[in-house]
Amino acid sequence: MSVPSASYSVTMRVVLDLASRIGAIATAVGDAGGAVTALDVVETGAGMTVDMTCNAVDEGHSERIRAAVDVVEGAHVLAMSDRTFLLHLGGTISVEPKVALKTRDDLSMAYTPGVARISMAIAKDPAAARKLTIKRNTVAVVTDGSAVLGLGNIGPAAALPVMEGKALLFKRFAGIDAWPVCLDTQDVDEIVRIVQCIAPVYGGINLEDISAPRCFEIERRLRTLLDIPVFHDDQHGTAIVVFAALLNALRVVGKEMKDVRVVVLGVGAAGVAISRLLIKEGVGDLIGINSRGILRPDDETLDEDRRWLAQNSNAEHRTGKLDDAMAGADVFIGVSGSNLVSEDQLKLMAPQSIVFALANPDPEVDPVLARRYAAVVATGRSDEPNQINNVLAFPGIFRGLLNANAKQVTEDVEIAAARAIAGVVTDAELSAEYIVPTVFNPNVVSAVTDAVEKIVTPARH
Repeated sequence: MSVPSASYSVTMRVVLDLASRIGAIATAVGDAGGAVTALDVVETGAGMTVDMTCNAVDEGHSERIRAAVDVVEGAHVLAMSDRTFLLHLGGTISVEPKVALKTRDDLSMAYTPGVARISMAIAKDPAAARKLTIKRNTVAVVTDGSAVLGLGNIGPAAALPVMEGKALLFKRFAGIDAWPVCLDTQDVDEIVRIVQCIAPVYGGINLEDISAPRCFEIERRLRTLLDIPVFHDDQHGTAIVVFAALLNALRVVGKEMKDVRVVVLGVGAAGVAISRLLIKEGVGDLIGINSRGILRPDDETLDEDRRWLAQNSNAEHRTGKLDDAMAGADVFIGVSGSNLVSEDQLKLMAPQSIVFALANPDPEVDPVLARRYAAVVATGRSDEPNQINNVLAFPGIFRGLLNANAKQVTEDVEIAAARAIAGVVTDAELSAEYIVPTVFNPNVVSAVTDAVEKIVTPARH
């Protein structure tokens, strides 16, 4: 299922005794299962030195590609560099000044003694901090490193590159100055207290990669304590983009939300949030499934959020495993793990079915197989059509919240954002292969920002 990816991109410096060997080394990469993406001539003479860039499937595969090139007659690999590691050297973000310090006058206004006037103005009117400091455009990306991507509980230091990447996306797509806050604790009380203490600096809090069920309590408590928006992206960002994609997928297959049955495999942070949003929006029926099978209200092992889901879903009171839930289902949404759905289970679904297999890097079912039975298929992968990617949601949501000086995030904000994302795909563009816009579509952030501002601003008056 895995294919070469830019995330495993390497550059090899290769010495050739003859220029004609270029074709041979490119062929060797292809025969080894790699993909050549660039080739640059470094030196010419009796022979030639080239830098050849190619994509691999994983680190072991890149080493096999190197070995395949090294055995080509007349070729020798001098060195190989991992382009992803090079990109991350020294981190991916930095702080840049907004004002020039060229004279003593500049220094006197930006720092002491002039800055004291600004501090006193804020002391008299704390709300002035939004006008006179970075607070008006700053978000804290907070994690404890307990549920990082598909990597699990790897801790705060190892989570830092991911949080840097999130901050980079905030800046690239919405012009927001975000900063990683990686906490060396996984105690709920400590996390809540630390975030409460640092909140004066920020206009919003983006909780990230915190495991369930602790993430539910942390978000709930912080939303009560703080007067700035608190948004757990793994829950709500995923739910928003899934809802947007489902709105358009249902248009493709000609079905209504109120008439469909949805199966959600995986009831962690994302699964619960997706389910809550769909239930609020009137889905016909929804069945949540965990590792033990279909959720049951009488299961005493369920926490508060999952028990609520069990009590407010599964109208037919089905019991059993995934097979029992999939029979006649219109929609499958997987937010669990790889290779959990079989071909036989796909066959159980209703005609014109929809499959969102979102586990990364390998989805719950091979999308090629899923497309044999489902009318619309989406994954979390960038190398497949219909990528469900949170970057479609969180930059515009926070941009809108900050612009409107919002105090909280509501379900109405989430729904407005989802409908805005869905609306970016025009009737002419909509198809089974294009139900959500790409992350680089320039209309996404502005559409989401406008939708959020319209929801938030009336509520402030």
